[in-house]
Amino acid sequence: MKNLRSTVFYIAIVIFFSFFMYWIIQQGSALESGRDVLIPTSENGAWADFVESLKESLQYPLSILLIQIVAIILTARLFGWICVKIKQPVVIGEMLAGIILGPSLLGLFFPDFFSALFPAQSLGNLQFLSQIGLILFMFIVGMELDLHVLRNKAHDAVVISHASIMLPFTLGIGLAYFLYENHAPQNVQFLSYSLFIGIAMSITAFPVLARIVQERGLQKTRLGTVVITCAAADDITAWCILAVVIAIVKAGSFVSALYTIGLALAYVLTMIKIVRPFFQRIGQVNSTKETLSKPVVAIFFLMLILSAYTTEVIGIHALFGAFMAGAIMPENNKFRNLFIEKIEDVALVLLLPLFFVFTGLRTQIGLLNDPSLWLITGLIILVAVVGKFVGSALAARFMGQGWKDSLSIGALMNTRGLMELVVLNIGYDLSVLSAELFSMMVVMALVTTFMTGPALDLINWIFRDKAKPTFVEKIESQFNILFSFGKTESGQALLRLSNALTAGTPEKCQVAALHVSPANELHHYEVEEQETECFRKILDDSRVLKRPIKTLFRISSDIDHEIVDEVETGQYDMLLIGTSESIYEGSLLGKIIGFTSHIIHPEKLFASKIGVYSSKFYERTNRLLSKVDIPVGVLIDKGLEKIDQVVMPIFFKEDLFLLDYVNKLIGGNPEARLILWDVDAQFVEVDLVGEVRSQNPTCHQRIDIFSGESIGHEKLLKDRLILISLVSWETLLQQKRNLSIDPSSELVIRDRIIR
Repeated sequence: MKNLRSTVFYIAIVIFFSFFMYWIIQQGSALESGRDVLIPTSENGAWADFVESLKESLQYPLSILLIQIVAIILTARLFGWICVKIKQPVVIGEMLAGIILGPSLLGLFFPDFFSALFPAQSLGNLQFLSQIGLILFMFIVGMELDLHVLRNKAHDAVVISHASIMLPFTLGIGLAYFLYENHAPQNVQFLSYSLFIGIAMSITAFPVLARIVQERGLQKTRLGTVVITCAAADDITAWCILAVVIAIVKAGSFVSALYTIGLALAYVLTMIKIVRPFFQRIGQVNSTKETLSKPVVAIFFLMLILSAYTTEVIGIHALFGAFMAGAIMPENNKFRNLFIEKIEDVALVLLLPLFFVFTGLRTQIGLLNDPSLWLITGLIILVAVVGKFVGSALAARFMGQGWKDSLSIGALMNTRGLMELVVLNIGYDLSVLSAELFSMMVVMALVTTFMTGPALDLINWIFRDKAKPTFVEKIESQFNILFSFGKTESGQALLRLSNALTAGTPEKCQVAALHVSPANELHHYEVEEQETECFRKILDDSRVLKRPIKTLFRISSDIDHEIVDEVETGQYDMLLIGTSESIYEGSLLGKIIGFTSHIIHPEKLFASKIGVYSSKFYERTNRLLSKVDIPVGVLIDKGLEKIDQVVMPIFFKEDLFLLDYVNKLIGGNPEARLILWDVDAQFVEVDLVGEVRSQNPTCHQRIDIFSGESIGHEKLLKDRLILISLVSWETLLQQKRNLSIDPSSELVIRDRIIR
């Protein structure tokens, strides 16, 4: 009745005000008399007018910009994903996406489409928007610098980083001497040209380097600490040198540039001595989400914009001001994390790809249409690699590093990535670099970034331990478990299950907990804090259960590879992974499973074959199962606290391998019981009892056997663990059998694969 009254009232209101508005419009039309009102008329028809209006809307600057952003983000994400799959930094894919959308590929093969997507008059809007993205990105880069580490290891870091700048800078100036006559713009003096070539050879991409260190698990090693510190010192030094170079280029001579440099020094001192202490006090008070209010955020954003504006006006580029504003932010990691979270997604996902594409629009690989030009490109790459790699490696060796670490530092410091593109674009905007040389240098940036991973792999292979590994002889009855988890709650449930499986012989069993964090979700300075928080509750539970565990923390873009690698290198007898509840009523695991572990890809359900099984697991689960030979258990936890009541449905004779796991689950608990459930009543009870006694001689009196689907299971199965084989789970899923056991927690086990 109430709904009917509301509907009638709504209709009455709409009708009344519609008629009222119509009456006002009619009265207003009478006021047109005596005015020269132009009433549009259609000569071509309504449809033709509509089509013409649609064309005009498509050519409107905002429409063009929006469709450009869509195309850019999609292409950047696609190539970024491809690079992750081939073990390369995402930035490589984004750089390639920019070149592919530019005249080098899209403009070459699809010129009409290219002209429609990137008309010349639209590039100004794209450039300014990409510059905003760069300013935000440089602000983040400044915030990611850990100044505490820089102070603690300043001596070694400064020596290595400055050596990695001076040698390539010198070689770059020497290279400029040979390039100037034929490859420099006509109106550029040699001083400006040589200085820009030198700084382009000297830059290191700190953000990319930090990601590589994380993904390779080097952040806790001496090598990781040293190279992160060197890269930070390199970043600060290189940007200061770049500011001086820009000042000289704009002023025309070194003497004239002294005025700009003097203003820049005054700006830096003001930021460090006045602004930074003020920011530190604000950061101490506002280090939580509750206290970090919009007015406080506005203060920092205002300072960012003012800092960028000041350096742009002084003549040392707005990006230096953004970098400086980030570097003087409060050193409280929680505060920096909160602030980075507010701007990172917009800056890195939405705006920064615009810069890559704008760079790609300037990169014309087609200009390199002569073998001699490619020889010069090869020379540029050689000078860049020798200068940065050799300079860093020799300096690291001189400072006492071993040859392996020294060469690894050289390979990592040779990573240029996005920072190189920033420098090159500044040089192009200042007309110091020609379009031809700009394209050569972009190729160099791609090659030097791409080669970092393979170079590290080669160094590790050369310095590998060639002695045969000595393995500790494994105890016959030992049972070691590795469980991998995403969310802490899943890890706690898997710990309880692991403890139950090893309760019978705790002194002979080992449990390891593995957490793999996606590389793009962590900053290098918060890794240690994240690891501690990730395992805190799980370690608390392990102490309560009196079950010691080994914790393993990894950072990777390929999570299943890390899991498989740990399984292969460790001596484990079983892998456990966790999922959430099934949401398809009436089935065992459900039609669609929402996996809480990051092992599972929740988008795609498909059938594939693993051994003799036709699996309905998700794609990444299938791939994981196909690479792991040891038994794998998938726990669907629905709040199971005690694992002492186990139900084992049997559909096939092969399911009896699960009795070994039943023995482990209830063998160490005298009060635990098992319900052996012959669902289809196809086995003779005497045979089942004999099988149970043969495999569980100490537990057979605590085992009940039921036959048929109807066993009053709704109450009987409550708060119990369903133990089922993968084959039986698939059978239930395909047949969609209604066993009403969805409220129970389930453990699906795939037995060992013999290849």
